Amino acid sequence: GLMVRELSFFDKVAFFLNLIIGVLLLLSCLAPYISVKTFFPLAFLSLFFPIIFIINIPFILYWLFRKKKIFILSSVAVLISYFTFGSFYRFGSSNVYSEDNDLSIMTYNTRGFNFKGWSNFKLTRNKIIDFVDEQDPDIICFQESKWIGPRLSKNYPFKYITPYTSQKSSQAIFSKYPIVANGSLEFPDTANNALYADIKYKGDTIRIYNLHLQSFQIIPSRVKSVRRVVRAYGQMSKTFVKQEEQVQLFDKHRKESPFRTIVCADFNNTPFSNVYGIAKGEMQDTFDEKGTGFGKTFDLKVVPFRIDFILVDQSMDVLTHEYFDLKLSDHYPVLTSIRLQ
Repeated sequence: GLMVRELSFFDKVAFFLNLIIGVLLLLSCLAPYISVKTFFPLAFLSLFFPIIFIINIPFILYWLFRKKKIFILSSVAVLISYFTFGSFYRFGSSNVYSEDNDLSIMTYNTRGFNFKGWSNFKLTRNKIIDFVDEQDPDIICFQESKWIGPRLSKNYPFKYITPYTSQKSSQAIFSKYPIVANGSLEFPDTANNALYADIKYKGDTIRIYNLHLQSFQIIPSRVKSVRRVVRAYGQMSKTFVKQEEQVQLFDKHRKESPFRTIVCADFNNTPFSNVYGIAKGEMQDTFDEKGTGFGKTFDLKVVPFRIDFILVDQSMDVLTHEYFDLKLSDHYPVLTSIRLQ
């Protein structure tokens, strides 16, 4: 109390703001552990975790400069959240050079190839196919893929694609290795879905999941009035609940799988969420192992959103993880290579 009373008016305002920002940061650390249904605002908060984290840093510097012990407030919040979420920013790590006999996997939400409107559909599609040709992964999972066409199929003799007759948005799994079984999880009451394919690789069978969790369907630039903000908030709460239900269905399915697993996913949610916590379970996030920077995979101006993931079994060695700043969709492709022990 005495410490605050001695502050100038400007410092009191700074302290008040610091208190709010510090508390928000600590609250967002609870998001992975608390169900969306229990307390929805935490899920909302977790979306902005990187921003809240970064805003705390100038406060630490300011109070140090003013020689006030208040710097401890943000310092503690920053330390706790850093240990909660580990490496949301990575300074890079020694990528192991992958060899030809290692397995490379790509995940990519192509937004139906229509990034700049349908007039450029063919152009966008061809550029994406050129990019895939160049990277030449062994396995690709596309979300929102529409029609990919024969050009890709000549390199990938094995594929499993959402059928035309389905009410689901199109997903595809392409593989250079034989697909011996496949299936769809058929998430209820939504166009989002998950597919899986069991792939024969070096005398082993690996299950590949292609997961596309509930989408927000909110265009940030259009949320301009208070009424629209309230409506967007309500819609987001429904989305978070759906995502959690979907990820629980997936988790149950995965636990019954007899095979080692790789998950390619557009979670439409961040690594700071309860949804991610359930999905990751005991698996390795390839970004945590070999990523660099924020690993941003979604094209939103300010926030470095990482919402596309590749998760792999603990018994696999992650060799490389990269994402490509490719402006052909609102998502960026993610590519990883692994070695099976």
